[in-house]
Amino acid sequence: MKGRTNFVSFSGIDGAGKSTQIDALCARLRESGLTVRVVRFWDDIAQLKNIRETTGHKVFKGDKGIGSPEKPIERRDKNVKSFPMTCVRLFIYFVDALSTRRVFKRLQNSGEDLIIFDRYTFDEFANLTLSNAVIRAYVRMIMSFVPRPQISYFLDADPEKARARKPEYPLDFLYANRKAYLTLCELVGGITHIPAGSIPEVQQAVFAAAQQKLTFRSPLGDGGQVNAAHEGETQTA
Repeated sequence: MKGRTNFVSFSGIDGAGKSTQIDALCARLRESGLTVRVVRFWDDIAQLKNIRETTGHKVFKGDKGIGSPEKPIERRDKNVKSFPMTCVRLFIYFVDALSTRRVFKRLQNSGEDLIIFDRYTFDEFANLTLSNAVIRAYVRMIMSFVPRPQISYFLDADPEKARARKPEYPLDFLYANRKAYLTLCELVGGITHIPAGSIPEVQQAVFAAAQQKLTFRSPLGDGGQVNAAHEGETQTA
């Protein structure tokens, strides 16, 4: 198992700090001489982007771009919960799941020490009504063929603080979205829940999980040797 490609994913509500933590983990591992590649879900995996853009911008009149404290926007896409949109999402998410499987399998032979997914299938599930029995069965079906990273991080966050950093969606949606992530942790199991905290606190929790669950060809920095007890196991985080 020495030298294998490891996989982790980062999920969470908008403004939870995923990009900040991904950049920090990349820098820390590269300092240890390891190779890291970041896969952006929306850029490298998501399919049918024309349908998504048409629905969000032309049909529901949502704003384009990324919101910032200086320039807040109002998006209208994943926060639209109508029955027709749910049906469209179930189809699109199935196509994305097949794409995720293809990308994951291809990257297994990439030679990289670590592949980081900036968002994963879990982030799409969090847009669904997980209290519905049919939706829960759909989630289990998708996860029966989508590969699982060694670590699937869920970065928790206070919705009000998250929206202040990235004002794109209504606050009530962010609260509902966070609740969906917590439900998802129970539904699919094995997700590493990182509680909300300061940037250094979250960085330490993220790195501690990496030290415990990942196996690299060389030790991690700060004297952190990956636990050899995890070599050879099938990790379903």
